[in-house]
Amino acid sequence: MESKVSSRLKQPLAQEVLTHIFLPRLNREFHSNFEMLTQINLAHLLMLREQGILDEGASAGLAAALLKMQAEGPDAVELDPAREEAYFNYEAHLIKLVGQELGGRLHTARSRNDIGATIDRIRARDFAARIGHALIAVAQAALERAETFAHCVMPGYTHMQAAQPITYGYYLSAVADAWSRDIGRLLHAMDTADASPLGACALAGTSFPIDRAVTSAMLGFSQPLANALDGVASRDFALELSATLSIMMITCSRLVQDFYIWSTPEFGYLSFPDSIASTSSIMPQKKNPAVLEYLRGKTGHVIGLTTAALTTVKSTHFTHSGDSSRESTRTCWEACEEALKSLELMKLLVEQVEPNTSRMASRASEDFSTVTDLADLLVRSANTSFRDAHHIIGAVVRRALDQGMTARQITPAMISAAAVEELGREILLDAEDIGACLDPVRNVAARQSLGGPAPRLVRKHIEEQRALLGRQRDLIDATVTRAADARQALQRRSQLLVSSDTGVPSRQGA
Repeated sequence: MESKVSSRLKQPLAQEVLTHIFLPRLNREFHSNFEMLTQINLAHLLMLREQGILDEGASAGLAAALLKMQAEGPDAVELDPAREEAYFNYEAHLIKLVGQELGGRLHTARSRNDIGATIDRIRARDFAARIGHALIAVAQAALERAETFAHCVMPGYTHMQAAQPITYGYYLSAVADAWSRDIGRLLHAMDTADASPLGACALAGTSFPIDRAVTSAMLGFSQPLANALDGVASRDFALELSATLSIMMITCSRLVQDFYIWSTPEFGYLSFPDSIASTSSIMPQKKNPAVLEYLRGKTGHVIGLTTAALTTVKSTHFTHSGDSSRESTRTCWEACEEALKSLELMKLLVEQVEPNTSRMASRASEDFSTVTDLADLLVRSANTSFRDAHHIIGAVVRRALDQGMTARQITPAMISAAAVEELGREILLDAEDIGACLDPVRNVAARQSLGGPAPRLVRKHIEEQRALLGRQRDLIDATVTRAADARQALQRRSQLLVSSDTGVPSRQGA
């Protein structure tokens, strides 16, 4: 018994090869790739007809069979791993419908290599658009909450130590800026994938007079790839998409980690509804942040999938091969699915978490995060250098901590005494000015420099962020619309070809 796909191979595939390579890949890919493969087949067929490579009768017969397969769906195809993979199984069913002589003509001027690369690019383009839309929704939800809590003062942290007062709205706006850059990377990945390799054939094109620009347009791509070898050898678009998802998930996980800590009783800044928590099997008091832990875990998962893809491609030859072109992309699709699930949970999290505004304000008043403004006050009012002012206020904070005092209990006398120790002279500040510096609300409001947390600036920036998200959504929508319009046009042209067929048998060979 010979191979089911080539007379070159005189033995059937070993059962181990079927079990461990082709059957898993067939089960994994056939249903997900079926519609894309149908579109590619229809586009290629219409181009062959336009170029005179196939005649009207053969083209109409093949188009009718392809549309029939599309209507019946992938479940109508009997899958056989001995035929290796999705394309040969698809082709075998087509031949079953129309016969070997006609069915075999469709593969003129192409290869599984360029078909597979085209499927991967369509898939990457579509995933990038879906993930982009989902991330925009998360960022928009964050901005809604940011606007609501632009005035909600809380401590900002560096090195997990209280640093300077900010607001909860300012924090969310900052994360939304990072997400906008993630969206920008998704747009770039979508643009990288947006070129057609169809017609590259195995790696060197074809001697048939094909028109690659036509099939590119019919599949909704902006252009064909310029080099046939690059078209089948490169999966950098999938690597870029995977890397983009890893960076995006890292952005998400950093917010998640903050939420995780801020929701503990020790901080008490945030609370979650019971609907996004879990409990303990033994401890009846427990309310566990299950969603947060899932998201942190999925971040590691996506990073691992990206690392697997990069490692798989490393040191492969710059041409088509099973590892560089097949195994390298499977992790990308899994990462895309995980990212979409994670973004649904991120949106839920951002929308439903509730800040404890009084607790946040209390901590900002007591934990010395306001004292940078005292140093600034010394620079403005006492003609000191900032470094001297830094030393003076540092000494004041040290004394307050030793005496169990809060920031709001700092007095003019404490500052003057520290000035004598550091500079050898008294500095007398007004108690009201000191109180203004130590009031976190006034402290935040005074920070009017570009990018600062003053509520007025935050709300202004939120409007700019919303406008940017709108422009990014429009760019994604333009690509999605172009691809959808191309699919509809391809369907109409294929149906028109079938309906205009005169029924005269094909006389033309391929």
